[in-house]
Amino acid sequence: MALSGLEIYKLLPRTNCGDCDFPTCLAFAMKLAAKQAELADCPYVTDEAKVELEAASQPPVRLITLSSNGHKVEAGNETVLFRHEKRFFHKCGLFVRVKDTDDLEAVKNVASEVDGFTVDYVGLDLELDGMAVEAASGDPDTFAECVEAVRSATEKPLILIGSDPDVLKAGVASLTAKASGTVPLLYGATPENWESMAALAKKADVPLGVRPGGGLEELAELTEQVKGAGVQNIVLDPAARDFAGTLTRMTQMRRLALKKNFRPLGYPIITFPGEGAEGPEEEVVLASQHIAKYGGFIVLDHFSQASAYPLLVFRENVFTDPQEPIQVEPGLYEINDPTPDSPVMITTNFSITYFSVANEVESAGVPGWLIVADAEGMSVLTAWAAGEFDADRIAKSVNATGVADKIDHQKLVIPGHVAVLSGELEEELPGWDILVGPREAVDLPAFLKLGNE
Repeated sequence: MALSGLEIYKLLPRTNCGDCDFPTCLAFAMKLAAKQAELADCPYVTDEAKVELEAASQPPVRLITLSSNGHKVEAGNETVLFRHEKRFFHKCGLFVRVKDTDDLEAVKNVASEVDGFTVDYVGLDLELDGMAVEAASGDPDTFAECVEAVRSATEKPLILIGSDPDVLKAGVASLTAKASGTVPLLYGATPENWESMAALAKKADVPLGVRPGGGLEELAELTEQVKGAGVQNIVLDPAARDFAGTLTRMTQMRRLALKKNFRPLGYPIITFPGEGAEGPEEEVVLASQHIAKYGGFIVLDHFSQASAYPLLVFRENVFTDPQEPIQVEPGLYEINDPTPDSPVMITTNFSITYFSVANEVESAGVPGWLIVADAEGMSVLTAWAAGEFDADRIAKSVNATGVADKIDHQKLVIPGHVAVLSGELEEELPGWDILVGPREAVDLPAFLKLGNE
């Protein structure tokens, strides 16, 4: 069980020496309890206390890292069941699976398309994380050749899937021969092959995915066996594939790890939504469930830009800190090379609001000046209700940008949702004409074009 700050404090030297960079041992203990400090920072803790404290200071879900040529995917170190309690820290990895029985050119094409796919979302470049290669042939040379084909098309991390350690060994060898420091995930150890799979993972120093034949009790037992064989970095397959089964079992696994500090299940989860779906469309829905409910590495069987886009956007929303909205820098933005007679608009610095406005105006080919006011990252209506987007703040934003020196008119377009501010703004900005724009960004280009006719 995790120890409280006071319980940890009783095991510390209690000298308040400050060598840990905290003013007191109690302060250090509280940070340890919150997983915000390392036990190694205290040079004077006794060996007896260290054993107990090290177990207590470990995160409830172990951090697992896959890497390749500068690319990295991390899963684990999560501390809450629901993102609003704090936040989720490590975005789940999204991988696309190919099999070594597929045509090699087709495999290369899929890997190349996955590697090059990028989504521009509110100023962020979102992309898939890597490839999964399955040894469906059962032949070491065929599998190694497929792994090399994938690696020739992408340098992103890989998951190597198979049940025969000798076949997977050939895939690992083909990776390490090309570049050092490559850390794939090996999948998967079962009650029948775990000893040889654990031996391979230990020798290669890579994480190992495990899948039981039954329920959570068998999974916990299998995990302990693999750990006892010297493999510390483990990924868990819930051994359920359908909607209800994966939701129930993955929730149980997360709850046992966090609430009960049950170490045998304190590892990231790997899922295969394509195996529980009836087609590509249903796979996207099930993958979305896994993103929201505790998937660490999600392996897709189908790839298209139309299916990848919503998954990437949804993942970004789930793993965004709910206490810190995505924001853009306040200031004056130029759209389509505006001239002194181009219209001036204003909005808040919530990223989705900004990009909705900017993208609509830019795609319509309308030149304009866009003032982004600091509204603590809130949308227009939310900021107005919170007093962060009132007449005084809007006026200060207009004056701070110096836009008046760049234009030969004094017309300001405000969002239609805050039309009520138009009178107050005319008082705050003497000489300016306040124009009430549309409520929705999609209607803004037509409004601006109409104003120029």
